[in-house]
Amino acid sequence: MNTFVTNPASDRGVFGSLAYLVIDDFENFRLSMRHMLRGCGADNIELVAHARSAVDYCTYNHVDVVLCDYNLGDGKNGQHILEELRHKKLLKRTSLFLMVTSESSREMVMGARESQPDAYLTKPINLAMLEKRLGSLINQRNALLPINREIDRENYPEAISLCITALPRLPRYKTWLMKTLGELYFQLGDLSHAIKIYDEILSQRELPWAKLGRGKVLLANRRYDEAVECLRQLVADHPDYMEAYDLLSDSLECQNRPAQAQKILEQATRYSPNALTRQKHLAELAESNQDMETAAQAWRKTVNLGAHSIHDSADHYLSLSNTLCNLSDGNTDKEGEAIAKEAFSTLAKLEKRFPGNHILELRSRIIQCRIYAGQENLQEAEQMLASVRPQLNNIRSLDLETGLDYTKTLYSLGYGGEAKSLLGEMADQFSDNSAAVRKIESLLDEPVSFRTKIKAHRLNREGITAFESGNLKEARKIFTNALEMIPNHPALNLNQVQVLIKEYEVSAGNQTLKELCQYHLNRLADLPEQHGQYRRYLALQRKLKELNQ
Repeated sequence: MNTFVTNPASDRGVFGSLAYLVIDDFENFRLSMRHMLRGCGADNIELVAHARSAVDYCTYNHVDVVLCDYNLGDGKNGQHILEELRHKKLLKRTSLFLMVTSESSREMVMGARESQPDAYLTKPINLAMLEKRLGSLINQRNALLPINREIDRENYPEAISLCITALPRLPRYKTWLMKTLGELYFQLGDLSHAIKIYDEILSQRELPWAKLGRGKVLLANRRYDEAVECLRQLVADHPDYMEAYDLLSDSLECQNRPAQAQKILEQATRYSPNALTRQKHLAELAESNQDMETAAQAWRKTVNLGAHSIHDSADHYLSLSNTLCNLSDGNTDKEGEAIAKEAFSTLAKLEKRFPGNHILELRSRIIQCRIYAGQENLQEAEQMLASVRPQLNNIRSLDLETGLDYTKTLYSLGYGGEAKSLLGEMADQFSDNSAAVRKIESLLDEPVSFRTKIKAHRLNREGITAFESGNLKEARKIFTNALEMIPNHPALNLNQVQVLIKEYEVSAGNQTLKELCQYHLNRLADLPEQHGQYRRYLALQRKLKELNQ
């Protein structure tokens, strides 16, 4: 006796015209799903066992409905497949992707949910469940097909027009239509209409997606305080709404509050640790905040998550090895040796994972050279430097990051003059790239080890605090200590000049203080006009001249 429960024929008919792809590593389950789909009225059904076959099939065939198991054994899982299909634009908005799983761990659920499949089906599955859930999704797909088709074509004005006309005609899909309208207006840069949509929804009901959309518009309008307030409230009310953390972190960065932005991402990664792009963002933020321990941990996670992800990159391995190199620099005890060993291992994995890439192999050896130097294995460092020097004669033939790696290595082995000369060439080469110029300037300003840099930064903060509190002698002493570590650092020298000028003004004209001011300004005589401290340098020069009159 057939015990399957079926819907009326009118519902069964919607299944028959669509193309289905079932992805599961267990043959019995694939066959069972095909049997159930046929019981729903489906006919065009393809079965595959693994991710590669699934992506290949979608590359050459149109698929309306994908039913994909989350756990596919070794290699890519269902989340990786969904990411890759979206990244390669093989999965249109007119298609449906259902994640099928028996997994229930928080990490899996949060990670898969961030990929935003159209629905989840929990094993075991029977025909009644499949027909009800999938039938409802297909009906919605068919009702909204014209809108999604225009979005796939990137014809956003037409999609907006179709959404507006559908609102009175399809009241059951009002939430979807309003959400899509807000996203489309935002996509077109029509922020006033976008925020009206979100405000209208929020006036009736506090929906997380509307609050997120409102925060997005506020951020785009540079209303950073309002954006932060809106998104903080969203995170507090919905702590598992992960997109809110990312947007809140971005808003805090726009407010120049990178430490708080980092804390928000740390909180997010505790809730959902398997989002590669978020781990990468955390690693970059932590690095900019000089928190190398957190950066190393986030880069490790990024590298591990990239093993089967379409978002994997050689840069992740290089960033991790550079961070570990910084952490091990000058630390020759067992802890430092272990970190250096991990850095070498990371570079070995890089070369194995991305074989035959000359630039990657070159960068790997440059970083290895610096790791040896940081562990005081100078003979090995010099030998490796000698082996790569012939390939680095023409700095203009190198990309920015390779050039920066090379100059860092030269500094670490005492070739400061050569490094400074190369950085000057690079500054000229990349003069029209402001981000590149900032990186070059940073290395010119602070050509020292990570640990020395951290000490100097700490002293700089202490010196500023002493100056602001009026303790000028203490401020001068602190800046003097910092400058012993980084003698030609522009900001430190100018901070010292500012302290000395203030001392001169309150000490009845001590000529020695003016001479010290000139000494520190002379250190910066070659400061390029493009440098971020150049205007301040000119202003303090003028100030000193006024004191001499």
